[in-house]
Amino acid sequence: MPETAIISNRVITPAGIKGAVVIIKGGIIADVLDKLPEGDFEIIDVGDKVLMPGIVDPHVHINEPGRTGWEGFDTATKAAMAGGITTLVDMPLNSSPVTTTAEAFDKKLEATKGQLHSNCGYWGGIIPGNEKEIEPLIEKGVLGFKAFLTHSGIDEFPNVTENDLRKAMHIIAKHGLPLLVHCELSDNQKPKTINDKQSYQNYLSSRPKAWEDNAIALMIRLCEEFNCHVHIVHLSSADSIEQIAEAKQKGLPLTVETAQHYLYFNAEEIKDGQTQFKCSPPIREKGNNDQLWRALKSGIIDFVATDHSPAPPAMKELDSGDFMKAWGGISSIQFALPVLWTAAKKKNCSIDDMVKWLCEKPALLPGLQNIKGKIQKGFDADLVVWEPEKSFVVTESNIQHKHKITPYLNEELYGVIEQTYLKGEKVVDNGTFILNKGSNILR
Repeated sequence: MPETAIISNRVITPAGIKGAVVIIKGGIIADVLDKLPEGDFEIIDVGDKVLMPGIVDPHVHINEPGRTGWEGFDTATKAAMAGGITTLVDMPLNSSPVTTTAEAFDKKLEATKGQLHSNCGYWGGIIPGNEKEIEPLIEKGVLGFKAFLTHSGIDEFPNVTENDLRKAMHIIAKHGLPLLVHCELSDNQKPKTINDKQSYQNYLSSRPKAWEDNAIALMIRLCEEFNCHVHIVHLSSADSIEQIAEAKQKGLPLTVETAQHYLYFNAEEIKDGQTQFKCSPPIREKGNNDQLWRALKSGIIDFVATDHSPAPPAMKELDSGDFMKAWGGISSIQFALPVLWTAAKKKNCSIDDMVKWLCEKPALLPGLQNIKGKIQKGFDADLVVWEPEKSFVVTESNIQHKHKITPYLNEELYGVIEQTYLKGEKVVDNGTFILNKGSNILR
């Protein structure tokens, strides 16, 4: 087989954007050159289209086994590839059984057979009483662990207390793995809100920023005590930015992500009854979200991940508009790049920023930084070709994930993904999935 040479006038490399030739051999980037060398090559010239590393999304709920009606490996990984996400890491819930034991992990791996279309890794879960399962899960190949400080929405995955974390964190730290934490500490006090279940303001008030801020303060304290890598998932409260910055300045092993929906939408725009916008923590006001943008641009927030969390239409309560009953989760895996790019353009961000926030920095969390997230010699040839100047409208017909519910429906987004390559092989062309060969389990 000849080597492949992909030529673009806009290749995003660690040194910046430049015209280059990416040489691929055996699924690996063999070299990045200024011009095509002599030899037998399959030449792919994409002209002025951007060639960037495949996106890494370390926060995805695939929900299989057990809740495949919510999503499943087949549809989730196809949607990911259509969106330029070549590597994702699956959360330990909302599958059933939840991935909190080695036995449950084996069942999850069994469910993936013949269904993976992207690279896929797995987080294990921390729940009360499962500290003896941590090392068996590590031996099985989980990339780290996830815990909730408030009810997860899944009864099989109860939240942990500080005492539970103390039993787990020294083990996780010993193995050098990250602990991902959903940071909300409820105060068991009913908020003073109007009695209207369709009111978005009512829902927003029911999960105040203080819940996040108190939980993050707890995790910073434990991070320092155990020297355990703590990762704050889906930060929505800008009031925590200062304490996060101070912790990082002290050199604590603390990282933070936010999600596209906190950067694209604002609470003021969400109408009552629009339960497709419900997520936990909630989408907050514009002033808060502008501060999240500043923290992302300054590096206090490390990267952006989708937290793709789909559910069947009935669970979203679209007919009743009941925010208090609706499932809290945003379906968005296919639109990670265009959503962030559309919002980022308005903030004077660059295409280089997209790679930092969607590829390079996310690859660090699951320990994939030496093989994923960069167009560089020796890295996997997972690549995306896209056109940042072109736009499209999100319609049900172009949504690849299982259910067509998303707050991005009918939004015009910039950043059209033309091609996605996995280990040098074209998997998506003009938005169409063309290859079904399976892919790697990351362990």
